[in-house]
Amino acid sequence: MFTTIEDKQSLSLEAFLALPETKPAREYYHGIVTQKPMPKGKHSILQFELASAI
Repeated sequence: MFTTIEDKQSLSLEAFLALPETKPAREYYHGIVTQKPMPKGKHSILQFELASAI
C-alpha cells in the first residue's frame, strides 16, 4: 500500500525504501509518498542542451 497526500499518513523512510519499484516512479518527501511528475517539453530541451554542452 502506498501513502499519498490524500491519506495524510506519515511513512518512515525505511518503510518507503522497503517498497518495490513502481512505474510510474514515486518519491518520498517528509513522510509522504507521491507519484513523480513526468518531465515536460521544456525539461527535455534543457536536458538536450546540457548534454550537448558536455
